[in-house]
Amino acid sequence: MGYELPTPIQIRVIPALLNGKDVVGQAQTGTGKTAAFGIPLAESIDTFRAEVQGLVLTPTRELAVQVTAELSRISLNRGIRVVAIYGGQNIERQLRDLRRGAHIVVGTPGRMLDHLGRGTLSLRSVKIAILDEADEMLDIGFADAIEEILRQVPDSRQTALFSATMPVPIRRMVNKHLRSPEWIRVGEESQAVSGVEQVYYEVAMRDRNAGLQELLKKTDDGQTIIFCRTQRGVERLAQFLDQRGYKAVGIHGRMTQSQRDRAMQGFRSGNISMLVATNLASRGLDIPAVSRVINYDQPQNVEEYVHRIGRTGRMGRGGEAITFVGEWDYDAFELIKRHIGGDLQRKNLSIYSRY
Repeated sequence: MGYELPTPIQIRVIPALLNGKDVVGQAQTGTGKTAAFGIPLAESIDTFRAEVQGLVLTPTRELAVQVTAELSRISLNRGIRVVAIYGGQNIERQLRDLRRGAHIVVGTPGRMLDHLGRGTLSLRSVKIAILDEADEMLDIGFADAIEEILRQVPDSRQTALFSATMPVPIRRMVNKHLRSPEWIRVGEESQAVSGVEQVYYEVAMRDRNAGLQELLKKTDDGQTIIFCRTQRGVERLAQFLDQRGYKAVGIHGRMTQSQRDRAMQGFRSGNISMLVATNLASRGLDIPAVSRVINYDQPQNVEEYVHRIGRTGRMGRGGEAITFVGEWDYDAFELIKRHIGGDLQRKNLSIYSRY
């Protein structure tokens, strides 16, 4: 798979899980978290038992697909069957996959509950349960669904929870569902990824498209994610870029699953060089080739800023994070600047040289 040395979170999480400990893991995005829990999970599966022994809950469909692919690669030669179950996909396909037998199920809480209600999924033999991006699952509103799912998993299970932040609701969940867990933190909470050059430009709302074009003309190496605040903003900007010859595609929550899959496939393959996205893409999506993130619309808080720019500079690679600050953004951006400190530098656009 190309691994040569374990990342810091893998060094600490893998032994803890192999030793049977419950784990709370907190780390910067892009640190190799999936393999950190995926390797011990694969080691725990008894392939002679045709029943679900591993459970992974994720906040989004895209992350469920990504984690499933990673676990399938990790366990390729062990005969382990990994099945993804999530909304937006034909349920008949999932039913067929489950009937064939699954050792590990990865999915979103809503669709997981659907299968439990139908009686097409049993979790009574689960040995390890993983809650991935737990803070995001709670933000979306999956708290009750998670509680119901965990009630159907044996109390004797081993549990690992991973979260970028540790707000009070997450700590309550840890206290309720994990047994004397080992707390593992790599980096500080809401800490930006190291190795990413962070810059900002003061750009009036009316000038953002011109400013964006100026930046894109400077370099077109690698792939870029451009974040917009709204779904309509994503559609407009993707169309604007496409009309000017850029290989751009939009992705947001109102798109169908097949549309989102096509967009992500084109971007991952390199056929599409620019992904215009809402915060849907700020978590979970693993796109190692991203060299640049542009906040076309400013993030609303420090945590959102950190998650967005975490799409670049993954697994120790370099990257660039650019933020446009508009005339109405200064107060909110001051909080981000204070948190990030000297790593965030101001630059100027030449489009203003005429004023």
